[in-house]
Amino acid sequence: MSTPLRTTYPAPVEDLIPAARRLAADLGEIPSQNRLMKHLRVGKDKAKAVHTALTAEQTQTHAETHLHSVPDPDETSATTEVAETPAETPVEEFPQVSEPVDPVSPVRSGWRKWAPRFLQRGGISLADEPTTETAPETETDARPIRSWPVLLLALPAFVAVWSGWVGLGELTGFGVVHPLPGIADGFTINSAITLPIGVETYAAFALRVWLSGRVPARARKFAKRTALSALALGALGQVAYHLLEAQGVTSAPWPITTAVACLPVAVLGMGAALAHLINTRENGSN
Repeated sequence: MSTPLRTTYPAPVEDLIPAARRLAADLGEIPSQNRLMKHLRVGKDKAKAVHTALTAEQTQTHAETHLHSVPDPDETSATTEVAETPAETPVEEFPQVSEPVDPVSPVRSGWRKWAPRFLQRGGISLADEPTTETAPETETDARPIRSWPVLLLALPAFVAVWSGWVGLGELTGFGVVHPLPGIADGFTINSAITLPIGVETYAAFALRVWLSGRVPARARKFAKRTALSALALGALGQVAYHLLEAQGVTSAPWPITTAVACLPVAVLGMGAALAHLINTRENGSN
């Protein structure tokens, strides 16, 4: 720290500035007027003059620090000419297209008018964005899956299931009956056909209701359980018939006869219940 300036006579401002500079260097900043008055032992006017001189010197120093060299105009023009002279660039075969254009649209610009047909038709997409040929199909544009192969699958199953149920029905007492006595005595029907029509038709209907997802929750749950039950009963009926037929049995045991006789009634009850649940709106109570 610099010591205070001691003088026996009034010193001019120019002689006080070096001591003020040393004080500013020690403090790291320009001292205040009161500090200068105390350190230099001068009056207010001389302290203000010294403070003003130190401030002007600091401002000038900052201005000189920010100055930078300006290149010679001749050198700048020469550099600009060199920079403006481009090197040999490869000539593009096709002009740049500012905006992607749909390659299959009737309006085409530039080289797209004579682009090869296979490029325009989805072999290679000319735009970054998906075109109408390459974009994925939406739900509305997707083609529905054809269900006609189900007919080919159902035809052999129908023959096997029909013959099995009719054969089991004959072993359990189903047979030819006269449904209209006194009205059409000559009209007869084999009651065994009620088994395949009732059980298998209900299984298919309940399966459709279950998987449709457009019915109340209670109806869907009931359709799921009864559809699986009907399919299981159909499979058991086919197994029972083939086992009895393989053993040469002409009359089915009473447990099988009882179960088969109850099937038409059970199918009627399940069908009526499912139809009622489908047409009933859900409420808060179960």
